[in-house]
Order: sequence, then C-alpha cells, then structure tokens
Amino acid sequence: MGKTNRLSEMVKSGLDLITQAITIYDENLNLVLANKRFQDMFQIPENLMKAGTTFEELLCFACESGEYGAVDDIEQFVAEKVDLARKFEPHYFERTRANGTSISVEGCPLQDGGWISVFTDITPIKKQEELFRSRAENLSNELIERSEDLAQANREMAATVRSLEVAKRRLTESRARLEFINRMTPAHIAHVNADGHYTHSNGNLARIYPTEISDIVGQDIEIVLGPEIWPHVKPVFIKALEGEAAVAEFKVHSNESYIRLAMSPDVNEDGTVKGAFILSTDVTQEAVARRALAHSRRKELANQLTSIMAHDFSNLLTIIMGQQNKLAKSTHDDPVLENISETIKSAARRGSDLIESLNQFDTQRNPQPAATEVANFARNIEQLCRAALPEQVEFEFSCDLPDGTIMLDKGFAKDAILNLVINGSEACRGVGQVSVAIEKDKNDRLHISVLDNGPGFSDEDLENALKPFYTTKSAKMGRGLGLTSAFDFAKSCNGDMKIKNREQNGAAITLRIPYQAVDPEKTGLVLLVDDDDHVRKTARDYLREAGHTIIEASDVQSAKQLTNVEGLSFIISDLDLGNGDTGLDLINNSPDHIPKLIITGLPASDELRKSADSTCLVLDKPFNSDQLVSAMLRAKS
Repeated sequence: MGKTNRLSEMVKSGLDLITQAITIYDENLNLVLANKRFQDMFQIPENLMKAGTTFEELLCFACESGEYGAVDDIEQFVAEKVDLARKFEPHYFERTRANGTSISVEGCPLQDGGWISVFTDITPIKKQEELFRSRAENLSNELIERSEDLAQANREMAATVRSLEVAKRRLTESRARLEFINRMTPAHIAHVNADGHYTHSNGNLARIYPTEISDIVGQDIEIVLGPEIWPHVKPVFIKALEGEAAVAEFKVHSNESYIRLAMSPDVNEDGTVKGAFILSTDVTQEAVARRALAHSRRKELANQLTSIMAHDFSNLLTIIMGQQNKLAKSTHDDPVLENISETIKSAARRGSDLIESLNQFDTQRNPQPAATEVANFARNIEQLCRAALPEQVEFEFSCDLPDGTIMLDKGFAKDAILNLVINGSEACRGVGQVSVAIEKDKNDRLHISVLDNGPGFSDEDLENALKPFYTTKSAKMGRGLGLTSAFDFAKSCNGDMKIKNREQNGAAITLRIPYQAVDPEKTGLVLLVDDDDHVRKTARDYLREAGHTIIEASDVQSAKQLTNVEGLSFIISDLDLGNGDTGLDLINNSPDHIPKLIITGLPASDELRKSADSTCLVLDKPFNSDQLVSAMLRAKS
C-alpha cells in the first residue's frame, strides 16, 4: 500500500509541473488525480481535491461558484453533464468563463476505463484575436471571422489528431491481444474461400490433425488434410458452401484421436457464399468419457435387471428353504421324504449360489460372519486339511482358543486356510511337513498360522506374492490366486497377513484378524416387517424356533406405530417394501438403542442397497434359520 501511495504522489508531482489543468477519473467518474493547476484555475477547496470525489460533486461546485454563468436548474444541468460524461466520447470545446477568461476543454477516454480532462487557458489567444480584429479596420468582418474560425478549427483538429492517435494505439493493442488469444486457443481456427484454399489459419492445425504442413495459407484444403481426414470434412464443406452451418465428429485412426469440426458459411452482402469459417477441436477425452458413460449406463441397466430378478427369486427361495426346513423335521426316518428334503435343500442352495453370483457380479467377496463354535470349526478345519494333503506330507494341527462361540465367516476362513495349506504342500514337492496353528494373542486378535518346511520364498516371490496371478508353479498347476484370496479374507475382516521365511527352512504365513467372542444368545420381542406374506411367515418361523416373540407389519406406516412397544428388543425389516417405502424409512425413525437388521435380495451394486449397507447390518436373501440368528447376533455386538 505504501509503495502505491508513493507512486501516486510521484505522478501527482509530475502533473503539478504541467501548465495545463488536468483531472483523471476512473470508470465510475470518481476523481483519481487532479493537479495543482486545476485547483488554482477553478478555486477548488481542499476537501474536493481528494481522490474519490465524484465528477458530480465537482460539477455542482463549479455551477454554484458561477463557473457556468447563470444556470436556472443546477440539478438538471449537472445530471445532463454527468450523463454525457458516462458515454466517454472524445470531445473538444471552448468557452468563456464568468470571470472573463477563456478556456478550452479536451476530454479523452482511457484504455482501461476512466477519463482524462485537460483544461487550457486560451485567454491570451482570444485577446490576440480581439486585438487583431480591432486593428484590422481595413479587413472585412467576414475575413476576420474566417480567420478566427480557422484558428479554432486548428485547435480542434489538433485535439482530434491526439484522440485518433489514442484510438489507433488502442486498436493496435486490441488486435495484438486478439491475435495472441487466437494463437493460444487450443483449437484450429481457419478460413477457406469458395475454391477451398486457406486464407487464414491461427497456426494450430498440427495440434489437431496429424500433418507435417506448417504454413497452410494458400494451400488447398483437400491436399492439406489428406486422404484420411478429407472424406470426413468434405460433406461439411459442401453444406457450408450451400449456406448451411454444419458440425461433424470423427475418429482419426492414425493417432486414435477424436475431432469435432464446425463450419459456418462466410456470406457476402448479396447473399452469395464466399467461403467458410472453420473451428476444429480435439475432443478425444470428451469422446472417451461419453463412451465410458454409455457403457456405465448399459451396465447400470443390466444391474437393475439382475436386481429385479434377484429380489424376486430370493423371496421365493426364502419361502422354499423355510418349507424344506419344516419338511426335514417331519421325515421321521422316511427315506423317501428324507431324499426329497435333501433334494429340495440342494436345489435351494444352488439357487442361493446363483443369486450370490448375480449380486456379486460387480463386487468383491464380502465376509458373512456367523456364530461359529470354536471346537466344531477347529475339528472341521483339521479334517479338511488332512484330506487335502498327500500321505507323504505330515500334518500338524493345534488350536489354542477358549471354548465357546466366535463370529467368523467359516466358509471364507476355510477357503483361505486350505489355499495356504495346499500351497505349503506343493512347496514341499510331495514330501515334507505342513502345520496349522490357531491361537489368540494378548491384543484379542485371532492368529491363523500356516507353516511348511519347503525351500521358502525367494526375494522376488516375497516382493510379488500378493499380486494376482503371480505363481511359482508350473503352467498347469494353480492360478496364482491362493495367497491373494487368503489376503483378501484377512483384509475383509479388518486384519492383515504376514509372509516371511522361517529361520531354518520353509515359509510362515500368518492371518491376523479380530477375535470376536459371542455372548450367550438372548431372546426377546422382535418387530418383523416385510410386504411379502410368505417371506414374513418363513422368517417368523425361524424366529420362533430361536425362542423369540414376534410382532409383525407389512408396511412402514404400521411398523412405525409398533417401534415404541414396551420391551421391543429387535427390528427386522425388508429393504424394498413397495409403494416407494423402504426399510430405511423405518430404521431412521426408530429408537437408537434397539438393534436393527435389514433383509434384502437387492445386489450390493444397487444404490438403495448401498444406503442400507452404510446405515446398518444387511442380510442377503435367501437365508436359513442359522444365518438369520447369526446376523442378529452380529447386529447386537
């Protein structure tokens, strides 16, 4: 700020040395600078010489001090002068002041907005003219008047010349800016005549089209663009010559770019077309984005279709699985009924797998933790591992976990452990030892360690072990996904996986995930909401088998009236309840202290399902009794 003030003082000091009165206004007609000569010439008080004084205020002072003689309506006079000043037109005029002196007033607009006025005392010139008139008795009055008019015309012409010089300078600067913008625009701007010869180019053709021609002015457009591009441009050029603006977009295969070409006819006053203006832009990124969006929309449509099928199919399977559960309890050792029950169960599971495939079409595998008895899990893992290993490979198994129940996706965990065990066996090359150890550390983390006494990992293996499809096996063995799938299991459980070589021989891989013990199950009053009567009945039977008491509703409005029932301990609601209502409407308007569970057949890619996943626990349809009970335990924990 200080530097700016010093600069203003220097400019003002320079203006004070000039014998003419000068004022400078900004674009709002506020005073910027006025020299001492201006103050002395018009007897301006100090308070009006400050920057920011308006042109109107100075004009009012001049009128009140008699500078413009007798003015009948000062307010109207000032308004007219201000209106003229706002037009910022160059002007020159002379007038005789109230004190008898004469001045010339010259105004000129500034380039960046604003105005400068120059007041020159021409009293001596006027006196000379009067003296000349008084002494020129022998000259005709007409000659004298012509001489005076000529002198004034000379002064006006000088002012006009100065204005023209300013206008020329502004025009030159404007043209230079326009040419600079023209060159810097990331597009090719050109003009061709009716014969197809370039008459103008901003020099950016090579930035848009693959060409080695630099100077194209005077060249034929067909020759310049070449056989690859001209066939796309020709129809547009023909339309332009017919007086019609046209746009085309095409792909240039030689550099895999997309070009948008716009041509507008250049028309004479008589209506004939004398050429065309051309604008060519590279729209590769836009074209790629459009195609990606179109692909995304097609994929979204496919997901919507699969969502509808999965939703309806999951409801049917939930009912089938519920009926199969009843049938299994009533077989009474009847081989035929038992076979029918198992067949229905197998088909239902296959249908469930199919729905899972549809729902996870565009998603990664997510863990489905359920209440898992430690003893049964350990026993089952040991049996699976022994069955998967050849006889020549020794197997050791240990499980040092407290008795009880934990939350675990046992299917995902089994897959991960088996992958690691099989990898360890293959590393032993048919003869060796593999061991599995399961334990809990002091930080309440579950450790699952798989060790072998094979050759271990090389430095390259350790660096690339977790990259999908990386494998050290022969082409016909494995897919390079064993370690990756085990790692995915650990990460999906908010854990990690450690890979290292043992001190002597072999490798050691440890999965570390949170240890989540399950408290003994507590029964209570459950609100069950689903618009499908059959699905609701199946879920009701599952809940009653688990010892719960159930109250039901088929829509959100009815369910909301039940959320404050005394003793309510759990809320289970379908996500899509029809008529635009959703389970989220109920969940978001229910007491916070009550655990909640959403059940749905919508896939993970569905937007409504995404909202549900971010709000509370979600259980996929179809589900069986064990899965429902496990999900409720997870929701409570």
